[in-house]
Amino acid sequence: MSQNRPGQTILRARIVLPGPGPAIVNGAVAVSGNRITAVEKWSRVEAGQAEVIDLGDAILMPGLVNAHCHLDYSGMAGLIPPPRKFVDWLKLITTNKSGLIYSDFAEAWLTGAKMLLTTGTTTVGDIEMVPELLPDVWSATPLRVLSCLEMTGVKSRRPPPEILGEALDKIASLPAGRSFGGLSPHAAYSTTTELLRLTGETARKKKLRLVTHVSESEEEFEMFVKGRGGMFEWLALSGRDMSDCAHGSPVRALERASFLGENLLAVHVNHLAPGEEHYVLVARPRRRELGDHLPPRGEPQRRVREQRGHPEDQLHPPAVQRHLGRVHPVEVDQRLPDRVHERDLRRARAQ
Repeated sequence: MSQNRPGQTILRARIVLPGPGPAIVNGAVAVSGNRITAVEKWSRVEAGQAEVIDLGDAILMPGLVNAHCHLDYSGMAGLIPPPRKFVDWLKLITTNKSGLIYSDFAEAWLTGAKMLLTTGTTTVGDIEMVPELLPDVWSATPLRVLSCLEMTGVKSRRPPPEILGEALDKIASLPAGRSFGGLSPHAAYSTTTELLRLTGETARKKKLRLVTHVSESEEEFEMFVKGRGGMFEWLALSGRDMSDCAHGSPVRALERASFLGENLLAVHVNHLAPGEEHYVLVARPRRRELGDHLPPRGEPQRRVREQRGHPEDQLHPPAVQRHLGRVHPVEVDQRLPDRVHERDLRRARAQ
């Protein structure tokens, strides 16, 4: 490392993780302005007039990326007991958020952002249910945030072009900077095929990031593959058009809507029909975006579900990035912002 000039800073740590490559024991990172200029062993550093900050017995590494969370749900942390069924969990979430107002969501968003920062996260993919929070909450945190605007439409029965147009107008109004907006039809079960089709087509044209929840639970998988089960019955009672069920897996539902593509981050993907793992794993095996591997409470963690007797056609997989598990702040105890509930830990160890 060449001799450093005034205005530069050298960070020294017991271990430096440069990203690609091996860890550097007793390492140093030279910073000039907002750029890293060198990463070396401390013994090769010529500090000169640079400021030296010795972090001591610490690991210095690039900031972590949390590919999926719901920051504006952080206020519900610890309030929801573990249900037996995923549908019951959805009902509890819906009931709890129905009584919240704008200030509740704003406080929750900022609380969740602080939790991420305390655990070394610097970039986050967030599903934004309350777009009115943007861009004000962006300026209140140093995080880099991809805020994908959540869209549903099953309960409201609003026309898909109207829902999508509203989200696009919001994204267009956001200032350019370190954070930016994207689109998130919540899930195949909570949206319509037409909304998925329009959103996928528009996102490809405008080069926008897409995020959606896919095959999160056994109930969802059963609903799409067999056209029955608890989730099927619940959504049918709510008035959802169930004609897209009993025609294949949730991945197939997205394929029929022309929603799959390189700009899609598929969240969870806990259950797949035979052969579908190539959709999400083979296309970009070195660039999968991973997060916590804890399943929703009460749900077994199963990566690939064998569905005997279900015909599978030849797949032509696009490059779909996959994020595993659930990282809802709802599942984190507010009193222990950097640790999950002990029961979740016990469940994770038992998987």
